[in-house]
Amino acid sequence: MRATRLDAALARRHTEDGAWAGNLVDGYLAAAATATPDAVAVVDRERSWSYGDLDGAVNRLASALRARGVGPGEVVSWMLPNRVEALIVHHAAIRLGTVSNPIIPIYRHHETRFILRQARSAVMVVPDEFRGFDYPQMVADIRDDLPELRTVVVVGASGPAADMAFEDLLDEGRPDPVPTPGRDADDIVLLLYTSGTTSSPKGALHSHNTLDHENRSIIELYGLSGADVVFMPSPVGHIIGVLYGMQLPAMLGIPVVLLDVWEPGRALQLIAAHRCSFTVAATPFLAGLVRHPSLDEIDVSALRVFACGGADVPPDLVRSATDALGCTVSRGYGSTEYPTATGSNTTDDLVKRSRTDGRPIGRTEIRLETDGELLVRGPEMFLGYLDPALNDDAFTADGWFRTGDLARTDADGYVEITGRKKDIIIRGGENISAKEIEDQLFEHPAVADVAVVATPDAVLGERVCAVVVPTPGRAVTLDDLVAWLTARRIARQKLPERLVLLDDLPRNASGKVQKFRLRDLVASSQPVPS
Repeated sequence: MRATRLDAALARRHTEDGAWAGNLVDGYLAAAATATPDAVAVVDRERSWSYGDLDGAVNRLASALRARGVGPGEVVSWMLPNRVEALIVHHAAIRLGTVSNPIIPIYRHHETRFILRQARSAVMVVPDEFRGFDYPQMVADIRDDLPELRTVVVVGASGPAADMAFEDLLDEGRPDPVPTPGRDADDIVLLLYTSGTTSSPKGALHSHNTLDHENRSIIELYGLSGADVVFMPSPVGHIIGVLYGMQLPAMLGIPVVLLDVWEPGRALQLIAAHRCSFTVAATPFLAGLVRHPSLDEIDVSALRVFACGGADVPPDLVRSATDALGCTVSRGYGSTEYPTATGSNTTDDLVKRSRTDGRPIGRTEIRLETDGELLVRGPEMFLGYLDPALNDDAFTADGWFRTGDLARTDADGYVEITGRKKDIIIRGGENISAKEIEDQLFEHPAVADVAVVATPDAVLGERVCAVVVPTPGRAVTLDDLVAWLTARRIARQKLPERLVLLDDLPRNASGKVQKFRLRDLVASSQPVPS
């Protein structure tokens, strides 16, 4: 798999200025296993794994997959919660020279089928069950549409829908280092899908070099060292979890403490028990800690940095969390395509940390278009989409990435995101395509017209609201719409949580729905003026 936007000039520029150091992502894990094999690498559900244990498991899985014919350039997809098996699969895929393709566990048949087909995945790894959902059965339901999927691996109790149990596959491999000649730091190692303004998810491509630069810039920004402990409640199927939960800890030889199901009381206990000092997570995670009644009774004094992003972060929350947690709480801005463009640290005062999304970090360059759209460029930027047809709209002719977000900068160079050109809803840090939901609801027989917009929410930032014009003579209820989408196996977080009925949708002269008016309506609960 090659990135269409990686050329010799780009590689030479970033290499010559030291931004791309030529490090292999999995090389840090191997080095930590050699230097400190008994040091704790992962804490998962009360069990600790050493660096020696983790690296040995990665080698075993990589060698077992190789023996089964999985080779360089192929895609290993996995849909796993925050558990040690996710780290093993991710690093094994990279060590083998294949491409790691995390898929968030909240996706269902509709999204999973699209990703596996487009990625032409050779292997799929799923849990036997997570939060009451049968993942092997889902893959079995869609497998006839996936001619290139050769092996389905199940973590946990395997059944008839699985080709192989994860533990059995590990037993087939060897713990010795897996030589994979010909690997290069410009190789694509991560295919991560993000949902934006289009109906279908978009597969973003990252190399060893882009991911490595991002993490080195974060280590520098927050002054991370071998004394830190990472707490990771963000899904490891997200760019946040991939970078800071699965890759950054090995770079420093430090532990990562995983939490697979978010519960703020449990999170506080883990932070206290393991003296966690650093985390990156979305607004609902921060709000959950601050508002939990047991916070005053639990010692979280080791926590020194909570970097918050992925959704709008209210200034009051940053201020109250700074006081309640006694640590540096900062807003940041990034995406799957450009993981961290802006951020702030202890050198930035509380006013800047609470009211802005920080300043450009590392070698990041930013530019504002005349309409206020933020453009970014730098060595951690992704190398294009798997579908090259998407690149034309995503990049300018001179290589800037169009974020689709509107921003302004202050006199000191701090960036504040003010809105989005992309028609997405950010619910608890999850990007949800409004168009995807609209496309499904348009087919409902009682729906004559529909627009999906965000409705503000104090906890999750935004929730999904369906604005519907009913078919004449038909009644529409929220339960009807939810049932319709559920039957089509749409991910649960995309289901509308509010319904507004109108006689007509407001449109401009060209017929485009004026969503800004609908957002104002939803926020104010007042009728849309004619």
